[in-house]
Amino acid sequence: MTTPQTTAVKQYLQDLQQRIVTALEQLDGKDFLVDQWERAEGGGGTSRIIENGNVFERGGVGFSHVMGSNLPPSAAANRPELAGRNWEAMGVSLVLHPHNPYAPTVHMNVRFFIAIAEGKEPIWWFGGGMDLTPYYGFEEDARHFHQTCRDALQPFGDDLHARYKQWCDDYFYLKHRKEPRGIGGIFFDDLNELGFEQCFALQRSVGDHFLDAYLPIAMRRKDTSYGERERNFQTYRRGRYVEFNLVFDRGTLFGLQSGGRTESILMSMPPVVTWRYNWEPEAGSAEARLYSDFLIHRDWI
Repeated sequence: MTTPQTTAVKQYLQDLQQRIVTALEQLDGKDFLVDQWERAEGGGGTSRIIENGNVFERGGVGFSHVMGSNLPPSAAANRPELAGRNWEAMGVSLVLHPHNPYAPTVHMNVRFFIAIAEGKEPIWWFGGGMDLTPYYGFEEDARHFHQTCRDALQPFGDDLHARYKQWCDDYFYLKHRKEPRGIGGIFFDDLNELGFEQCFALQRSVGDHFLDAYLPIAMRRKDTSYGERERNFQTYRRGRYVEFNLVFDRGTLFGLQSGGRTESILMSMPPVVTWRYNWEPEAGSAEARLYSDFLIHRDWI
């Protein structure tokens, strides 16, 4: 078995964070803050944060590299073979919440995990993906995002996009609401069957395609005129984002249970959110069309 090159993965992830932040700063016109942090149990990271920018009301692009000897329950529950091993987890995770309700929220994550014990083969895997959460749906945006996701995976197998799209649809689903969080994208985890080099190449391809997937959409929508109605609907729908991240998201649970830095873990939360009791959109409205035409499992390409 090829020995995982953890240093190469870390270097790639740190470079990816910087490339993404540089592109987003050019789009927004405001610099991201730099917040470096350390974790008492081992490791640390760098959170890059923007608040009240020209395009982004809030956004975070975080790199973390944490390590320890006792896995949190969210990671160890279904992997008893990891017991007693030292572990490392590293990744880049981002969430962007634009001001404009016509510009979608986006999430991307690429990560690597390895657990080591003396005299035994290392246990490792990659995971990640990206997904789009619009408040007002545009078919050209949805097609572009999903096509770029497919382009990222195409070199690694004709069947991967269908599998990872379905995985994303299933994962980013609010069971208590019986609705998707957004229009999906791709999601994968526990990836090691291709061997280290190919798995690492797949992760790089996903990370490298993020800007191609999202920037054209943000540029198209960031200056669209909107009013109080659109803003109210945006903050209402953001509530679904919060519900998913706090109730279902494995990354959030892993971060909190492993003693990660709370501010960096919860940087994904939107800054302004509203909940309303038993609210329904007006029939035939653009808000209703989001539910009927976009918040469904659909083949966009």
